[in-house]
Amino acid sequence: MDIRSLQYFLAVAREESISRAAETLHMTQPPLSRAIKGLEDELGKQLFIRGSRKVTLTDDGLILRGRAEEIIELTEKTKNEIISSDYDINGDVYIGSGESEAVSILADAAHELQKKHPNIHYHINAGDGVEVAEKLDKGLIDFGLLVAEPTGFEKYNYIRLPVRDTWGVLMREDSELAGKEFITAEDLWDKPLIVSQQASKTGEMFRWLKKGEDELSIVLKYDLIYNASRFVKSGFGYLIGLDRLINTAGDSGLCFRPVTPEWKSDLYFVWKKYQVLSRASAAYLGEMQKLAGFNSTQN
Repeated sequence: MDIRSLQYFLAVAREESISRAAETLHMTQPPLSRAIKGLEDELGKQLFIRGSRKVTLTDDGLILRGRAEEIIELTEKTKNEIISSDYDINGDVYIGSGESEAVSILADAAHELQKKHPNIHYHINAGDGVEVAEKLDKGLIDFGLLVAEPTGFEKYNYIRLPVRDTWGVLMREDSELAGKEFITAEDLWDKPLIVSQQASKTGEMFRWLKKGEDELSIVLKYDLIYNASRFVKSGFGYLIGLDRLINTAGDSGLCFRPVTPEWKSDLYFVWKKYQVLSRASAAYLGEMQKLAGFNSTQN
């Protein structure tokens, strides 16, 4: 099973047609069909169900697609790291992060490094903490921005960032709770709530609310707070989320109130222990350490 076979397989899976895949690969259909058949023979598994109009993946094919995508991505990343110049640092830096104002620190580090090495390119992969950690473990990204206690970082080196995320409630300016300086859990017990997927999965949100999910009126769960804020603006509900991610100034029609007791999250810039960083990634890490005051932990 080589890289080219996996590329052929992914093309057929994407196009759902061997003939269309052959066109995108600039090859004829017979050798592509032989390559797919050879891959199935090698694995001893049927990867596609061949219908009259299209081909679809079997369960084994679905498994291979996920792994093949990771292998191709990692191969390209490795190739780019190896061919980077010994004189002018260039290449790619891969970062995974959820939504946070702390991304500004990541951007500041990239901007400083850009002045010295303008040929470094950056890739930001969005995802919650679980997704970011999985990509770190698989080597698909170099760094991750995570919200967690350092005791959970046995596999990582990390920098504790000099900022914390503040949780609160985003609401319309004319809403019932807009006149309050702080919002309590009790204030929200009878309100339609819009909540973060990640915070609800970890249970952190419900611990603060002092209620179980089935005891509350949760009308929407979100991954992207901007999209969820459109529901808030329509009067759909009260959004529990992070400060400084949505504009509440001017004529936005929205306001943000912090919660009490105070709820803040520490933020960590992490990378795998014993990882050999590319020159571009090592240079970026140096800039992050400068901005964070070198308060990193490495074992």
